[in-house]
This record gives sequence, C-alpha cells and structure tokens, in this order.
Amino acid sequence: MDADQGNGVSELFKAQSHLYKHIYYFIESMSLKCAVQLGIPDIIHKNNHPTTLPQLVSALNIPVSKANFLQRLMRILVHSGVFDITKICEDQEGGGGYVLTSSSRLLLKDSPANLSPAVLAVLDPVLLSPWFSLGQWIQGEERTPFETYHGTSFWEYGKRNIKFNNNLNEAMASDSQVASLVVKEHKEIFESVDSLVDVGGGTGTLARSIADAYPHMKCTVVDLPQVVANLPESENLKFVGGDMFKSIPSADAIIMKSVLLHWSDEDCIKILKRCREAIPSTDDGGKLVLVEMVINDRKDEHELTKTRLFVDMEMMLICNGRGRSEKEWKKLFLEAGFSHYKITATSGLNYIIEVYP
Repeated sequence: MDADQGNGVSELFKAQSHLYKHIYYFIESMSLKCAVQLGIPDIIHKNNHPTTLPQLVSALNIPVSKANFLQRLMRILVHSGVFDITKICEDQEGGGGYVLTSSSRLLLKDSPANLSPAVLAVLDPVLLSPWFSLGQWIQGEERTPFETYHGTSFWEYGKRNIKFNNNLNEAMASDSQVASLVVKEHKEIFESVDSLVDVGGGTGTLARSIADAYPHMKCTVVDLPQVVANLPESENLKFVGGDMFKSIPSADAIIMKSVLLHWSDEDCIKILKRCREAIPSTDDGGKLVLVEMVINDRKDEHELTKTRLFVDMEMMLICNGRGRSEKEWKKLFLEAGFSHYKITATSGLNYIIEVYP
C-alpha cells in the first residue's frame, strides 16, 4: 500500500468515526436524562466524598446484577464531563469514586440554579418525537415539525396538556435562575430604573430576583392569565395577566428573557412595537432590555456556537422561532421603530441587548 492510499484509508476511517459520533450523539443526552431521573447528582453530593460504584448501587437500591450497567452509564457521563472520577486512596487499584463537576452541580435540587427541570423538559418524548418528522415537514405545508407530528401547534398542545406545560414553566424558571445571576452582574443597566415590566416572565423567577436586588424598583410580570394566576406578590412585585401582542403596561424599562427566541420575525416585530409603545423616550430613560442569544459563529468559541445552533434548531422544530445574528436583530429593532441598541457579552449563552426608542 503506497502512502497516498494509506492516507486515503486513514481519512476514510476518520470520516466514519466522525459520522458515527454524530449518529450516537443522542446517547449522551439520554444518559444525562437517566442520571437526573435517578437523582445521581444529589446522591453523590449528599455522600460528601467520592462515591464508589457499590455505594451508588446501594443508594439507588437497584439489583446488584445491574451494577455493571450503572458503571457503563457513569463511564459515558464521566467521559462527557458531567461527572468525574478520582482515586479514594493512593494504593487503590481501579474503581475510584465519582465526584461532581461544575456541570453536575447545576443538577442539584438545592442549587440556586438547578437545571434538572430543563433536562427533563427538553428531553421529554413530546419534544423529541417531532424530530422524526423533520424531513416530512420540510416537504410539507405545516408551520413546524411539532405540528407535523402532533397535529397541533406547540402553544395549543401546551394549553391542552397541563402537566407538559407546567414542566416547561419549571424548566424556564430554572433557566431564569441562571439568567438572574447575569442580570445582577450588570447593575449599571437597572440602577436608574424605577419601574420595570418583565414581558413573558412566567412565574416571575427573573423579576423576583431583580425586585430583591433593587428594592426601589416596581416590577410587574406580564404573562398569560393561566400562567400568573394566584402567584404570590410582594410590595414591589406584581403579576398581570395579558397578551403581549395586544398591549404591555407602561414602565421605564421592559425586560424579556428568551421570549423573542420563540417567535418568527413577523411576530417579533409585533411584540417589539408593543414594547416601544409602553416605554418613554430615550431622553426620559426608556429602554428595552433583552436577554437573548446572539449567534456569531465566526468569533465565538466553537462549542458555545454549537450549543446556540442546537437551540436555534429546537426553536425551528417546535414554534417557528429562531436564534439570530446581530445583523438580524438590528433589522428587527429598526423595523419596530427603535433607533439604536447596545449589545453586552456575558460568559453564558445569552447576551444583554439594550434597545432604545
């Protein structure tokens, strides 16, 4: 075999491995979901030291015959960086004890930013099944693959299935816990704001965090009546049932987190126009604050961009929404009547975008 032929075979095997990796990517996701369902992160955390496989088997109360299968589950999750494994003593051979990583700490029930609900919601069969209709949808007339598979829109499905909708709200609330940490890092955005409306704010996780951090501010959460009904209020936090496509209460500033991500350009412009009507001029301190993704695949770190592109595809799948580049955001802002904007990068998936009348 000559060198060129050898290189050709080597490239062939690399290409094969690359494709098989993508074919089996779902195994990482489903292994993660299994670990969350079993409560493995909390077991390791409560153990307060590296947890051996036998200890994990005992804590989970599973048959000893399943120990090998559990070991294989943990092996893939260690390889993926969800967990780590460390020696318990210097003279130990093999085995070791499982420990948490920064990722699995976000899966703890008592974590201030527990993302376990997001894992379970996104990997719900209701949201996974429409992927099997992707090709059929591209050739068809339905608005989304979700509609192709389920025969109804994502929004209508949520209205008819309370448990599914509650799980989604819980997932959004867990994501908002992370976003609230980002917001608190940028005090300059909120210190001069006396009144704030959180549009599409769900059960108020983000707004409650802002209200606690800035006691002088009057915060109002606007969402669908069934979402905000009977939620506990405070002196500077109120809930209002409404429709953001029709009207938004007036305030110095409006905040939206991952709302426009779920809507088409046409619908986003309608929402943005309602926001523009609800805030004062720039000279009087009016502004819109968006906590949203900005796709920049040329400058951002590869894995961060990949995650944003995954989210973009999920939005295409369920609700005709999309991730957007700065150029695409700018076009929406101008068409909705805003004059200028400022984008601030964070260390997470989302940026903070301040938009001015």
